Amino acid sequence: MLRSADKLKEYTVQAPDGPVGTVKDFYFDDENWIIRYLVVDTDPWLSRQDVLLSPEALTQPDWARRLFPVKLSQAQVKQSPAVDTTRPISRRQEAEMRAYYHWPIYWTPGRLLAAQQTRKMAAQPKNQEGRPEDDQTDSHLRSATEVTGYHLWARDGVVGHVEDFIIDDQRWEIDYLVIGTRNWLPGKKVLISPSWIEEVSWPGQQVHVDLARETIKNSPEYDPSTPINEGYQERKNN
Repeated sequence: MLRSADKLKEYTVQAPDGPVGTVKDFYFDDENWIIRYLVVDTDPWLSRQDVLLSPEALTQPDWARRLFPVKLSQAQVKQSPAVDTTRPISRRQEAEMRAYYHWPIYWTPGRLLAAQQTRKMAAQPKNQEGRPEDDQTDSHLRSATEVTGYHLWARDGVVGHVEDFIIDDQRWEIDYLVIGTRNWLPGKKVLISPSWIEEVSWPGQQVHVDLARETIKNSPEYDPSTPINEGYQERKNN
């Protein structure tokens, strides 16, 4: 089923022995547009900074109770490697975290092939800031909250801005970006598939698609209160 990322925020993450925290954001892979981590605010239960949990840790969500059960204990989450969500996440940090939780590596193997390599990081050459070089390896993780508000550019000009993401709750892929057009076109929301995106300017906070403004203007209107219609699904697959 397709679900709004915004509406999944504030879901409670529940371990078998008690609450872990609440969902506050999502990190997605900007190469494949797949949700890699839920950003979980652990206050007041675990008394530590935010933690990242992979959808791999989830069991069957309780949609009615807005609950994400996880197959982890509170202690496991509390003792997980620290990750500063105010800064970019490196591949080294991801590898350490995935080794700790025994989650598989999802990216193409490179210098960080397995858990034992993470234990060798202290011996690696340091950069000018005194951190291992692999701290600088781009993980391609992007915050959904950060990307919300980016402007959508068509071939002939700006047409809207990102308001939300539509996620497949089985595959955890981003199927659509919800675009608000009220400042440029007659006020309605439309959906844009990541497959239509030609480029994302992260410094410029812009999403570019190879579509005309008129095409986007004539797109089916997205109504958050109703299921996504077949018209969008057909367009996405063409």
